[in-house]
Amino acid sequence: MWQRLEQTRSLEERLAEEAKRLREQAKLLPPGAVREAVLQKARLTEKASQMNAWLASAGLQPPK
Repeated sequence: MWQRLEQTRSLEERLAEEAKRLREQAKLLPPGAVREAVLQKARLTEKASQMNAWLASAGLQPPK
């Protein structure tokens, strides 16, 4: 049914690569809505990477 894909790179590496790719793509676009949407996606991807790092940190405390 479902086939599990084994990742060779960490989630953080893949997110950083995607954000970089999106920023490079945005450089090639003219100013406007499409370019802003691509930059927004790059920012969200970077935030996801930061959240992942925070969740994986040793200092994370469970809610009380």
